[in-house]
Amino acid sequence: MKCVVVLSGGQDSATCLALAVKKFGADETAAITFEYGQRHSLETKFAQRLAKRFGVKTHKLVRLDFYRDLTTNALMSPDAKIGRKKGAKCPNTVVEGRNAFFLLAAAVWAKELGAGEIMTGVSEADFSGYPDCREDFIKAQQKAIRLALDFPVKIVTPFMHKTKAEEWALAEKLGILDIIENETLTCYNGIPGSGCGKCPSCRLRNRGYADFRRNSARQNG
Repeated sequence: MKCVVVLSGGQDSATCLALAVKKFGADETAAITFEYGQRHSLETKFAQRLAKRFGVKTHKLVRLDFYRDLTTNALMSPDAKIGRKKGAKCPNTVVEGRNAFFLLAAAVWAKELGAGEIMTGVSEADFSGYPDCREDFIKAQQKAIRLALDFPVKIVTPFMHKTKAEEWALAEKLGILDIIENETLTCYNGIPGSGCGKCPSCRLRNRGYADFRRNSARQNG
């Protein structure tokens, strides 16, 4: 294996998977998906479908059952109302340290597979304020993982400085626009495609899509 993609089943990770397959081929690309008690657990099913869609046969589902014992948030509580309190840096869907756990687990598996890259769809250019999506965190985590595992793995974040509109444009360039539109699950309320249209994730995704369409119309007009 050459690359392990952290695959949630959403827009970002699905586009990452397409990029990895294009770069390394489906046979040299692996995907890892985490089930940590998220309210929209249906996303794991979408991740499995996407792996098959792109011909990736090496796909691991990892259960982090302990997460509920460590933290509470709206993403893991089906009764909580999703939103952002006045003055809060990010919505109440933040799952503390989630990407730190995910990247460490992905790196352990990557070392087992002999894969030199981990690809993840985090971004600080167009996101909800989550601290573990920042470039500083990714650089620090990569350094810590290399020291912990004594393995020179590289964490690749192709969307770190891209907006959602630019990400949609990339999906079109890759020829997977229809897949990203209709076969991914990004919505915090578990509704596929364009989602509920109300949660922070849907608003970000749909605003980016609208910007992408406007930019395309301008370029073609």
